[in-house]
Amino acid sequence: MAAIPVIACIGAGRMGRGIAHAFAYAGHEVRLIDAKPRDAAARQRLFAEAQAEIRGTLEQIAALGGFDAGAIDRIMARVSIHGHDDVASALSGVRYIFEAVPETEAAKRDGLAFIDRAAEADAIVASTTSTFLSTQLSGLSGRPSRFLNAHWLNPAFIVPLIELSATPTTDRAVIDEFKALLTSIGKVPVECAASPGYIVPRIQALAMNEAARLVEEGVASAEDVDKAVKYGFGFRFAILGLLEFIDWGGGDILYYASRYMAEAMNDKRFEAPQIVHDNMAAGRNGLRDGKGFYDYSGMDVGAYRRERLAAFLRALKDAGLAKPPV
Repeated sequence: MAAIPVIACIGAGRMGRGIAHAFAYAGHEVRLIDAKPRDAAARQRLFAEAQAEIRGTLEQIAALGGFDAGAIDRIMARVSIHGHDDVASALSGVRYIFEAVPETEAAKRDGLAFIDRAAEADAIVASTTSTFLSTQLSGLSGRPSRFLNAHWLNPAFIVPLIELSATPTTDRAVIDEFKALLTSIGKVPVECAASPGYIVPRIQALAMNEAARLVEEGVASAEDVDKAVKYGFGFRFAILGLLEFIDWGGGDILYYASRYMAEAMNDKRFEAPQIVHDNMAAGRNGLRDGKGFYDYSGMDVGAYRRERLAAFLRALKDAGLAKPPV
């Protein structure tokens, strides 16, 4: 059996610690490397804080029934923390390196140069930036064909999704290899182009601002807006993706609802995008047409609907809201 690869992370802050938690839990040795030169006392404080935070999150999850707390010491033994001057030995033999330094251009430039000076020639480097685009950072890396961005969502050790953003110069084999690595530890990688906001932050920015506007306009209280999101919006879209739901109900339904909202609110932000117009014109309205954003032509649609309904029922039970008939 192939050896489990060692993972390194440049930057021992919150994101680096979350990544260490996730990979160490999955059986990997993880080397957290401080990106800053520090005196001995400051170094020891950082090391102690990092160890305490990783152990603390493991203890919390174990206490909640996530796993047997007896495994904590074994997991923690896989995490080592290294000083700035120990980078050469810490990166020796490491193929997968995450950059998790602060979100400033200077820090990214220094961090990526720091990696390039010490990393193996075939190492794959993934930034974890939530601010910069992969295309902006690729030029700061000495290995553009082996560079991409891996945007983790906090808390990194819990949220499964990781948004991968490569560049036109990233080797396809590198992307596939990195996706396989993340999948192997239970993460769900998705690919997106280098675009501001990636996928989730772009969608959630609109949703959160609209929720705040509802309160601002006196449409509903904060409590009721959040209940609506938890038991309606969130409940539904935890089972059906947004585009899947468009197909489920019909793209033409979205088109007309969007037109009404744009006119009623006198605000173009509610208008449907061109792709919805195009799908409707082409008769690609979703399930009933056999095609929409997805192709349903070879699918047992009845079985698909039953499976999704079963998922809704499971979610209802998990929420403690399933009631027997009276």
